[in-house]
Amino acid sequence: MGLRRVLAVWAAKAAEKISVKVFHRQGVTWAGKIALAICPNILAELSKQVRKDIFVVCGTNGKTTTNNLLAAALKAEGYRVICNRTGSNMLNGVAAAFVLGAGLNGKIEADYACIEIDEASTRRVFPFFKPDYMVLTNLFRDQLDRYGEIDLIMEILKESIQSAPEMKVIVNGDDALSAYLAKDSGNAYVAYGISKPVQRETVQEIREGRFCKCCGAVLDYEFYHYSQLGSYHCSKCGFQRPKLSFDAEDIHLENGLAFTTEGRKFTTSYRGFYNIYNLLAAYSAARTAGLSLEHFQTMLDAFRPENGRMEKFRIAGTDVLLNLAKNPAGFNQNITAVLEDPSPKDLIIAINDNMQDGIDVSWLWDVDFDRLRLASVESILASGIRCHDMGLRLKYAGIQAQIEADIEKAIDRKLKDGCGNLYVLVNYTALFGTRNVLKNMEESR
Repeated sequence: MGLRRVLAVWAAKAAEKISVKVFHRQGVTWAGKIALAICPNILAELSKQVRKDIFVVCGTNGKTTTNNLLAAALKAEGYRVICNRTGSNMLNGVAAAFVLGAGLNGKIEADYACIEIDEASTRRVFPFFKPDYMVLTNLFRDQLDRYGEIDLIMEILKESIQSAPEMKVIVNGDDALSAYLAKDSGNAYVAYGISKPVQRETVQEIREGRFCKCCGAVLDYEFYHYSQLGSYHCSKCGFQRPKLSFDAEDIHLENGLAFTTEGRKFTTSYRGFYNIYNLLAAYSAARTAGLSLEHFQTMLDAFRPENGRMEKFRIAGTDVLLNLAKNPAGFNQNITAVLEDPSPKDLIIAINDNMQDGIDVSWLWDVDFDRLRLASVESILASGIRCHDMGLRLKYAGIQAQIEADIEKAIDRKLKDGCGNLYVLVNYTALFGTRNVLKNMEESR
């Protein structure tokens, strides 16, 4: 089996390099697929070599950012970490994280592993290894034609969590669905969240989890942060937001983000209130595992969002910010982040309907695009396979959008006639191609 593992590692590394250099495509998924074909048990074999703990990060939104922050925090403390930082989070992507992190001898040298896993893929991944910790970020409606209603995802996650009874869950306590799942699983858990209201909630959005999962009664909310996240309780059965072991307090959103937890203040330059949850989740996971995190602020100072999550580019005098927006809750928070910038700006929205995106784009009608009418947005351009659907949605919001299906042409147009401040919001399959276009433009102009 050792020889097959070595061959699998060599073949996977070769496939990844060829995919990137020759085909200019992300080769992670193919690397994992090839490795598993050669050595079907390679994920179990390599994961056993992790010296300390394996963290997994699950949830609808924020997985990639939270996972990368956690990995960076562990590295800042001097540890070696395996991480699927590109966001490839199904079985092949998880296998690739370990395989591409292995040496040519088929062995890994890692203290920790930080692995983002698609919720539905946990039932395929967990048979290979049992994580020590799971970070559960949130549960929102996402790609109904692929995953079905949230109840189905909750059942899959419950099954996976219970298959690893020693695994501790670090859960977003502000999300009633996630908190109920952690409680219902029977596993040990701790909660993080934001116990006090931070900003006036003005978004018109669909809220999940309005009914108590314990008894079916309508939940009472003291306040919402956004979507269904907030302070809640059930007046019928007593289910309520759990006690927060890690509470973000003294939050400031001006000129970046700042918050305090456990009496320690942290600041970062990037925006978006939702990123407070990502930062707090990563911090909570590492602290729950017993790390002191003496270098957490140093890590934040050096951390640069990548892989299309609040990723910044500078092209021919234009500042460009790329971010993923793939469901109503995430898109509404993206719009909020755009509005936090008071300066003039152009906006490109690219929507695809490939299999990984979900072919049903009716979710666009649940996004509060009306708010963009009031912002300092100089222009909006709809791009991607479903650019005309996006243009129609904006029309009904009272916004006249330009249309250009080709994302490279769309970006080039805004670089030439824009105001020098460009936001690009894309859904899943539009992300990698758009990021490649921006990287190539940044390097060549």
